[in-house]
Amino acid sequence: MLSRFVNEKDYFHGKAACTGILLVNLGTPDQAIAPALRRYLREFLSDPRVVEIPRLVWYPILYGAILTKRPPESAKKYASIWTEQGSPLLVISQQQQRALQKTLELRFQGPIKVELAMRYGNPSIRDGLRKLKAENARRLLVLPLYPQYSASTTASVMDAVSDELKRWRWQPELRVVQHYHDHSGYIDALAQSVRDYWLAQMRQEILVISFHGIPKRNHELGDPYYCECQKTARLLAENLGLRDKDYRVTFQSRFGKAEWLKPYTSDTLTDLAKQGVKSVDIICPGFAADCLETLEEIQHENREHFLKAGGQTYHYIPALNADTRHIQVLADLIQQHTQGWPETSADWSSLSIEKQAELTQRRAKAQGAKQ
Repeated sequence: MLSRFVNEKDYFHGKAACTGILLVNLGTPDQAIAPALRRYLREFLSDPRVVEIPRLVWYPILYGAILTKRPPESAKKYASIWTEQGSPLLVISQQQQRALQKTLELRFQGPIKVELAMRYGNPSIRDGLRKLKAENARRLLVLPLYPQYSASTTASVMDAVSDELKRWRWQPELRVVQHYHDHSGYIDALAQSVRDYWLAQMRQEILVISFHGIPKRNHELGDPYYCECQKTARLLAENLGLRDKDYRVTFQSRFGKAEWLKPYTSDTLTDLAKQGVKSVDIICPGFAADCLETLEEIQHENREHFLKAGGQTYHYIPALNADTRHIQVLADLIQQHTQGWPETSADWSSLSIEKQAELTQRRAKAQGAKQ
């Protein structure tokens, strides 16, 4: 009789455990071609956390006009930012994973394993969790790389994690970093990235702080995203010593006809240029890694809006990506959220763990266990 659960086929008494860290970002298509975009968009836009429209209404639209027209258009945009190594988001996320693994190995004595997953596309959350399971990660911390919480991002990640874990016979102890929008290290890292950019490129007249948008209705229903974006922007401006007139907070990446969070980034840039502002810097603190929304939409599309309206100088300040300061912030978050776990405790001892494992094996054999 087949079990409905993922079983512990390789389990043996006394097997050493570790702490598992699952880094999760939004996702990316496997290739910058229409068929790959169709698969990716179908998964992404089928998520009820992303599109809160009744399925009977939404699916005819999704499988009709959207999945027919949008994939070729999106493929062209992805092709414009694609690298020899592949998708920028995936390449940068892999760099973050490797750097974080090294940093944590230096910071903690106990065994700790970092895996990368994407909410949509590959590597999947299922694959990431199963890799950690194979490492016997009995304690699991999920770190969605979304500084500001939203039901459409962080909650969706936890839905996918839950969908996988509910199939496991032996579930790990689970914690999650819900948000870090006002974490002092995160704000400091953002501010320093701006200062470094200004030192290299000179400061422009206005700093535009742009976040990914969500439907206004989501905010009205209680999603805290808008408020957390505003707090991030305020703390960043205070850290930089900016006055109210020195910066603007905006929202990008609208989809569909419904009203989204305002002011819109494209409209703001056009208005600034028409008001006589000749130069702007723009930063996107909601993105832990550069991706289509920053490299194509912000760096190119919105530049055109500003220049066509009369602007002259437009600078995009890159995401924190795999910068050392960013990796240290992520490591700090992990240390904060894994307090009390053996592998991340100062008194962890490999010798003690080995002795306990040996005793466990002896007791198990004495009681008739095969291993």
